[in-house]
Amino acid sequence: MIKFMLKSFLLISVLFILVLFGMQHANDGIRNMKGYNDPNFEGAFQITEAESGDLEAAVLGERVTSHDIQEKHQKLQEMEAFNIFSKIGAKFSEGIAFFFQKILEFITKTTE
Repeated sequence: MIKFMLKSFLLISVLFILVLFGMQHANDGIRNMKGYNDPNFEGAFQITEAESGDLEAAVLGERVTSHDIQEKHQKLQEMEAFNIFSKIGAKFSEGIAFFFQKILEFITKTTE
């Protein structure tokens, strides 16, 4: 199971990186078709060095920092802490499964 998960994660990571490289290649192709360099076109993935010496990354023009990732992780934990709709859906599906299980038991008992 661990080997499968590792292979799946590796495959997904490679495909994600290839998609980013493909977007960058398409962007370069658009620049070549235009015939001149337009400063409004940016690459799909950019890494720049800030004045403080830190590296900053941008994916599709959106800056990505570790601070943003931590905030999103915290929001995700808060959402998972209390999600009433998922709990209601889980109870509803359990009830339906129990109902159909009892119906099937009744049908099998009566046909014997």
